[in-house]
Amino acid sequence: MNKKQTKHLLGIKQGKFAEFCGWYGMFALIFAYFLVSFGWLDGQGLIFQLINITGGIGLLIVAASKGVTQSVILNFFWTIIGFIAIARLFF
Repeated sequence: MNKKQTKHLLGIKQGKFAEFCGWYGMFALIFAYFLVSFGWLDGQGLIFQLINITGGIGLLIVAASKGVTQSVILNFFWTIIGFIAIARLFF
């Protein structure tokens, strides 16, 4: 499939912004996992959830720009779970 035939999910096109979001998302999720795994961050806390939400959104953006449906769906639910976890912290 050449560039003219490439389908973009959610209307997001490939580009530097999408690539930046993808790299940020990857590093954010690894960083959050690292911090929780070594006991330096509470896995139920607000900071952990915010890192997960922003990381999930970053990966969702790059996956949508490349047309990777499975990753879009995974990161959509990853982000929703983070929002639910934050809501449970306050309500």
